[in-house]
Amino acid sequence: MRCLRINLAMTMLWLLAASSAAVAAVDDFDDGAIYQVHYPAWFKDSFLNLGEDAGEAREAGKQGLFVFFTTQGCSYCHLFIETSLADPEISDRLRAHFDSIGLEIFSDAELTDFAGEQTRVKTFALDQGVQFAPTMLFFDGDGTRLLRLTGYYEPERFSTVLDYLIGGHHRQQGLREFLAARAAPTPAEGLSDHALFAEPPYALDRSRMPAQRPLLVLFEGAQCARCARFHDEVLGDVPTRERLAGFDVVRLDAGDAGTPVLTPAGERTNPKSWYAELGFTELPALVFFNESGEQVLATDALVLKSRMNNAIGFVTDRAYEQGWNYQRYARSQALKKAAAGAQ
Repeated sequence: MRCLRINLAMTMLWLLAASSAAVAAVDDFDDGAIYQVHYPAWFKDSFLNLGEDAGEAREAGKQGLFVFFTTQGCSYCHLFIETSLADPEISDRLRAHFDSIGLEIFSDAELTDFAGEQTRVKTFALDQGVQFAPTMLFFDGDGTRLLRLTGYYEPERFSTVLDYLIGGHHRQQGLREFLAARAAPTPAEGLSDHALFAEPPYALDRSRMPAQRPLLVLFEGAQCARCARFHDEVLGDVPTRERLAGFDVVRLDAGDAGTPVLTPAGERTNPKSWYAELGFTELPALVFFNESGEQVLATDALVLKSRMNNAIGFVTDRAYEQGWNYQRYARSQALKKAAAGAQ
């Protein structure tokens, strides 16, 4: 009976997805919508032997493989396909330098990894640190991972990533440094404030004594369009703000090298160094910690209202204690939504 209920909920999810209209632009994007994911026709029909796929790409004179992890119902995946991958210039460049393969994060399909080991797609996803959909992995012709991207990348940003890889810049510097060097200078201007944010000093150490509430650390920057949207659509949403009232919330300037911070692990740093150590390249970036100071979720992907509420639920429901990653929790919430909408 339980399997029947799950299958019924999945069926309802696909039906809802199939009936959704295409996303026109990120400005109109509703991250709570459910979309069917259709890979572009030029994606490779793989037999899921990644070593062979990489070898074929190498023999064709290409740089390697682009592995695109999605999950059905994922609005961010759909948006990336409809905007970035649908851009003719981007698709032409990607096809010229990489063979592209689409994989479902939760697939039980058998896969042969680059080492020739038999596994399943969902296990390979976990091994590659896939936490969110979409996640994009680039591998060279020998199966060495060149880069992992998480979340929606708008066309201009994704095109810059292709510049980074195709131009061989990944051999000399990290993506964060490359993007920073390419970014246009912005005027100095203060960050948007909010009553949720704790005041300094930022003594966040929880390693010696657990706190009463989980912690959200938010990295932002001046003249950041995504940050402004996050304030308007996420922090400006009353139900979301009420759920965040159960957290300690600290906002840091990712470019600030002068303000002292004591991290939840008891380490001394500053916002700029901490942001870099966490490997972020986008703003805003969010890091969630539990009451004991353990990092349980981190992302610099595009986070709007639905994803934010799933992230809050992932932390407050302690889904990580069940061995779940974020995307598994988000999928469970999508299934509940689909089931409720079909009643």
